Amino acid sequence: MKIDNAIIFIFLDGVGIGKIDHEFNPFFKYGFKTFTSLFGEIPSLEKSTLVNGNKFLFPTDANLGIDGLPQSGTGQTSIFCGVNAPQIINQHFGPFPYSTLVPIIEEKNIFKYFLDKGEKVSFVNAYPQQFFDYINSGKKRLSVTTLSCTLNKMKLNGYDDLINEDAITAEIINKTWREKLGYELPIITPQKAGEIFLKITKQNKFTAYEFFLTDHFGHGRLAGREKEIMQNLDEFLFYVLTNFDDKKETIIICSDHGNCEDLSISTHTRNPSLMIAAGYKAEEIFKSVKDISQIKDAITGILS
Repeated sequence: MKIDNAIIFIFLDGVGIGKIDHEFNPFFKYGFKTFTSLFGEIPSLEKSTLVNGNKFLFPTDANLGIDGLPQSGTGQTSIFCGVNAPQIINQHFGPFPYSTLVPIIEEKNIFKYFLDKGEKVSFVNAYPQQFFDYINSGKKRLSVTTLSCTLNKMKLNGYDDLINEDAITAEIINKTWREKLGYELPIITPQKAGEIFLKITKQNKFTAYEFFLTDHFGHGRLAGREKEIMQNLDEFLFYVLTNFDDKKETIIICSDHGNCEDLSISTHTRNPSLMIAAGYKAEEIFKSVKDISQIKDAITGILS
């Protein structure tokens, strides 16, 4: 059964708004039609806010008043829990959340908010068996998303869910699962992944997806694959943004810190994080969010 006013949440790790730079900013180097076709141009520090109808692209502050480079542990806690995590522990910390933030994640994560209201939620990422073996070994170094799910006893998807088209991989197209992990999976197009994703969103009030390869290649870990990764992400986002019901559904795309927008360095940046709000009540989201700690409250206050 289709759920009206559904919230489609796409988290991109390590995507900031950077300089106009055709050598080191991959959005300018390779092109990104999600930006050029839907907003007319690629965002930059020179022009960081772009609006087209009920689609809004704008910067959000990830520094949150703390010196140093923003990190994933605190940035993602801020996004998913609606708190200023760096201020709480007086530092940026990552890649995993600081231990004192774990009780906050357990109590305040956005999945729990909707579950407590009796709403259906889904975290659509699928994980290979190696990940479940890691969890079952007793090790607990998890990202904010997976930690939120496990603390709230939410199902984490695996191979069977991919086969049944009830999940998608973190790389979108299944290539690594098939070629490096040895799973019998078809390599799919980003458009097919977008189709599967939107099908899943119709069943939930809140559906989340996490894409972290942008942060990985921003750190230089996937040298030579930047163009392929960017193109897959671009095609996926473009499909989702042009095929969802923009009268009844809201898409929020956001990031925890800058990184991949400046490949001249292999560290995070203090650039503003990228955010896109599109569809139903997107304008209210655009007007209410100035920094990443305000994203959860904007979603729950405006859309729940």
